[in-house]
Amino acid sequence: MNKKALITGADGFIGSHLVEELLDNGYQIKAFVQYNSFNSWGWLDSFPKEKLNAIEIFAGDVRDPNGVRTALKDVDVVFHLAALIAIPYSYHSPDSYVDTNVKGTLNVLQACRDFNIERVLVTSTSEVYGTAMYVPIDERHPKQAQSPYSASKIGADAMADSFFRSFNLPVTIVRPFNTFGPRQSARAVIPTIITQLLNGQTEIKLGALHPTRDLLFVKDTVRGFNEIAKSGKTIGQEINIATQQEISIGDLAQLLINLINPEAKIVSDAVRLRPENSEVERLLGSAEKIKALTDWKTTYTLNEGLQQTINWFGNSDNLKQYKAAIYNV
Repeated sequence: MNKKALITGADGFIGSHLVEELLDNGYQIKAFVQYNSFNSWGWLDSFPKEKLNAIEIFAGDVRDPNGVRTALKDVDVVFHLAALIAIPYSYHSPDSYVDTNVKGTLNVLQACRDFNIERVLVTSTSEVYGTAMYVPIDERHPKQAQSPYSASKIGADAMADSFFRSFNLPVTIVRPFNTFGPRQSARAVIPTIITQLLNGQTEIKLGALHPTRDLLFVKDTVRGFNEIAKSGKTIGQEINIATQQEISIGDLAQLLINLINPEAKIVSDAVRLRPENSEVERLLGSAEKIKALTDWKTTYTLNEGLQQTINWFGNSDNLKQYKAAIYNV
């Protein structure tokens, strides 16, 4: 592509995989990482030296408009992934979600408009749909704010859409369903199950087991971002990235138990349950739009993705970074 891309949230789970995907496809990368006193670059610190040396690092905070404007100088394409994502944490700290997810997105959009950025991809989430009213969930499905996190992402999506309609900013809203894979936070269900099993626990503590999810391996997710960015047909669109398959949390947990330790059992942990009206009961996404507008398709089955994820967590250097014995909010 020979384009310079800024990736906000590049230090995180999906962001770090997107850095690798875009590097492999010829982009110059400026990685926007969250400033911290430890000078940690998140998962980018795990990259081999030759790969890390190919990346320009910018430490800042998307809540700071001045820092965002500085980061966007001399950039062609912006992939905005930086966000607060943990649903349980949003119950008691909703202000921080508005500041990061809504105002942070506004800061990015304002700067992109000022610098006439060629393409802007804003990352959404399948959580904006809430419990499915119909399946598969396409991009016309109503939005339902079933958590403060979801509400903040609905607000960010609306802000992005308004900049396309009001200022003709070349925005695309990218909406991955439930992405999983190496480096994912312990706040997500698959790392929660795997880390408990690999640490030798025989009672696997989980919340609700009946909700279903559309699980997308991270390598397919980031290829979706790249394919969307390559297509001029995607400007001004909201686009799902989904597998069009679903599995219940209980069946997923049993599948992982069978792969790692068949002697383990699932135990219900009340503290891990969402409030009743906040639980998203069913997510099954439509991928018809992304397939119509791009060359994207899934390349990993659920079992293939899970096995790669298990293998990554099975490395002791990776596993020791996770606190499997506690509920990670």
